[in-house]
Amino acid sequence: MMNTEDPQILEPVQAGDGEAAGKPWSHRLMLFLRVMAGVSLCKGLHHWAVICGIGAPLPSGFDSYSTPYQVATVFFGVIDLVAGVGLWLAAPWGAVVWLTSVISMAAVELLFPQIYGGNIWIVMAEVVLLGTYLWLALMAAREQPG
Repeated sequence: MMNTEDPQILEPVQAGDGEAAGKPWSHRLMLFLRVMAGVSLCKGLHHWAVICGIGAPLPSGFDSYSTPYQVATVFFGVIDLVAGVGLWLAAPWGAVVWLTSVISMAAVELLFPQIYGGNIWIVMAEVVLLGTYLWLALMAAREQPG
């Protein structure tokens, strides 16, 4: 039986406990990025479901859709999943891929309404998410020393 008073036994390390207490904006940014990772993964899976014919807007099959719709759906099916994984792992490239996805979706909805219908609510949601990310990143950067 082990003695808990033994000075050689170390307490388990808790990842992020010391950082979260002194850097609340960094913690909020990481939480935001994790939520966006889940959203991106769901969006990517939705696009792949459409490709596979599950929940597709038309029952005729993916190959009968217009070429721009097919290209955009495959593009977002890939980039959203890659962004979700990168955000979840907190990899430096994750936010870059996510930003590319957000800006691309807003551009497709705004500039090419014939592809997905030009829903202004999606554009506004993407702009709000982009602004939230930039604001949190700026606040987290102010917490860094030097």
